[in-house]
Amino acid sequence: MTTPEEVAAYADQLLESSSCPDYPNALNGLQITGRGPIQAIAAAVDFSTRTIEKAIEAGANFLVVHHGMFWPGLERITGITYRRICSLIENDLAVYSSHLPLDRHESLGNNALLAREIGLEASGSFAHHDDVTIGVSGSTDVMTVDLVRRVRKFAQTHGGDVRTTAIADRQRTHRWAICTGAGASAETLREAVTMEIDTLIVGEGAHWTAVSAEEHGLTILYAGHYATETLGVQALARHLSEKFKLPWSFIEAPTGL
Repeated sequence: MTTPEEVAAYADQLLESSSCPDYPNALNGLQITGRGPIQAIAAAVDFSTRTIEKAIEAGANFLVVHHGMFWPGLERITGITYRRICSLIENDLAVYSSHLPLDRHESLGNNALLAREIGLEASGSFAHHDDVTIGVSGSTDVMTVDLVRRVRKFAQTHGGDVRTTAIADRQRTHRWAICTGAGASAETLREAVTMEIDTLIVGEGAHWTAVSAEEHGLTILYAGHYATETLGVQALARHLSEKFKLPWSFIEAPTGL
């Protein structure tokens, strides 16, 4: 008889959520509880009508997401928002969200898992946010085009693809860094240049980041916001499943971005 509060408290401690700064709308933790014990866990990158419906179809009543219920900001409880909340309550579906705490976790986090997925071994941190680091970095010696092939293969399994800045025919990657999601920013580009990173792997970034990267001799691989953040929620749901002896499933709902 495992309750949503029990699982959420364990996950909060595991991810060190209370000590990780985040964006105000993230509201990490249990965002809406349920009435009964948890029967099954579902995991998804985004909270949406589609993921709610698929979680209910899967028989889950505890939904783990990376981008939670309040990501767009304060909204009136009308229209779609009202229907979503009604569906959660009527189907006794609890929602647990973890953003940066899940991004940065050393074994369950999106960044560490993406590095392993594409055959890179992290040896350092990257992407400072207040007093914590979110991403990972390391050294290798591989043809950059070969690394792109690995990243593309991963992205395509989640309905995406990879775009890159210009790559020379014989270019090699020696110093790399990863920051999943919206990982290409003014801060991460400055940090990459300071650390002498030659290849930066992110989910997405603004157009100007490609221009800036060329100016600084930095290659950026944009692997998709959605695809690069599929690993963490799966790892967390799998861990909770093993800990509490509950079935779990992953809800694939790619955005194309």
